[in-house]
Amino acid sequence: MAITNTTVAEIAAESLAAVRVFERLGIDYCCGGKRPLDEVCSEKGLSADAVRSELDAAMAASAPGTCDWATAPLRDLIDHIVGTHHEYLRRELPALAARVEKVHRVYTGRNLAEGLPGLPETFGALRTELEAHMAKEEVILFPMIAAGIPHIAKPIRVMEFEHESAGDALARIRQITRDHSVPDYACVTYRAMLAGLKELETDLHLHIHLENNILFPRALRLVQDRLSGSEAAFTLR
Repeated sequence: MAITNTTVAEIAAESLAAVRVFERLGIDYCCGGKRPLDEVCSEKGLSADAVRSELDAAMAASAPGTCDWATAPLRDLIDHIVGTHHEYLRRELPALAARVEKVHRVYTGRNLAEGLPGLPETFGALRTELEAHMAKEEVILFPMIAAGIPHIAKPIRVMEFEHESAGDALARIRQITRDHSVPDYACVTYRAMLAGLKELETDLHLHIHLENNILFPRALRLVQDRLSGSEAAFTLR
């Protein structure tokens, strides 16, 4: 796609290769992605021309056969989100919580300069929110989308608000851990905790991107087609 005044989210929605470029450069393409690329590059001190060139090259070289979620059937996209990202969270959140608790218990009060003030509380709140969020999507919103029920705008807004809250928590965790940096004294569990938190951020950014920038807009467009009388166009394509 032509990259001019296109938003970061729109670029990311077109290509997983672009997502990887944004992740490497630290560019938020999910919750904060609805801004023009040039504006974001300027804010981060990056050359917009250089970033555009890298995006063009990455998108041109992306491997064929990668699923295009912008055109895949919505049911396939929903199944992918649940089977990949929701299952990841169900598997990893309990293990990561145990690491956070152990590190906090072992290292608190040992007069270590860095410390991780607020990490257990921030991670705990994020975990609670994500588990409730997944349940609402799987029990309420995703079945509504799959059934073609038109009244999805309000629950989508709620999900997007919760995505922003999760993004804020991830940013707070990154701040607490100093960009997931590993101190010299860190034990194996400490290092595994930081690696897990970094992986959680990467997976959750992609997860939110698939919903905010692809699933939700496509579902809302299909609803609009139905309400405008274009019944033939209303399929979960």
